[in-house]
Amino acid sequence: MDETGAAGPPPGPGESGFPAYRAARCGGLAELDAQVVRCRACPRLVAWREETAAHPRAAFRDEEYWARPVPGFGPADAPMAIVGLAPAAHGGNRTGRMFTGDASGDFLFAALHAVGLASRPTATDRDDGLELYGVRVTAPVHCAPPENRPTPAERRTCRPWLSAELALLAPGLRTVVVLGAFGWQALLPVLGEAGWAVPRPRPAFGHGVQLTLPATARRRELRVLASYHPSQRNTFTGRLTFDMLVELLARAAALTGPGGPGTG
Repeated sequence: MDETGAAGPPPGPGESGFPAYRAARCGGLAELDAQVVRCRACPRLVAWREETAAHPRAAFRDEEYWARPVPGFGPADAPMAIVGLAPAAHGGNRTGRMFTGDASGDFLFAALHAVGLASRPTATDRDDGLELYGVRVTAPVHCAPPENRPTPAERRTCRPWLSAELALLAPGLRTVVVLGAFGWQALLPVLGEAGWAVPRPRPAFGHGVQLTLPATARRRELRVLASYHPSQRNTFTGRLTFDMLVELLARAAALTGPGGPGTG
């Protein structure tokens, strides 16, 4: 989009509409979220999110789809972050909020509620009254990709949004929970860009893996925990059970420490 919000050709890396240009210039999360929503940098993802909205599932045919990039959700001073993969075509792409309106979100928010990190166990739409306590939910890709598979180029293009979001959270950020191998692979280099010292070789993904990034001159110590993604494939097969996710989220909350999520 141009400065007026009108659609146009996708911007190039040096242009003002490109994430790498805009993300670094955002002074706060509210500004960042507003810029994320306007992004049209990936033509394939723009076409897919709008095509999906034009052909909704029968259960949602009377709803108006969001059909734009989905910003992060949760307080701007959250000491804990949860990083997923990308919005679902008929979930976040429909509702306009991360993990809202699909089975993965139902599983995640029920677990967050069980640990005391969410005000309610369900998430249906942006106006359902759900609040997160000390937790912000985001993703390395903000548009719904076909077959839930963004290309490497799309992931690279979207990465500045996550890098800027983590940098803005950094003063109070203590723990990050990563959902799925894709999120793990995408997040670690972003943490390096945002000022943390990420070890090399990078640790392999696995449920329950925990990584401590030591404090640097720019950043405080950060704990990173990995979980299987709450996809239906994982939850239906029992690879990820509700108790497993609750235990990991409780561990993350405990590592966050006094004044962290769930203590207010």
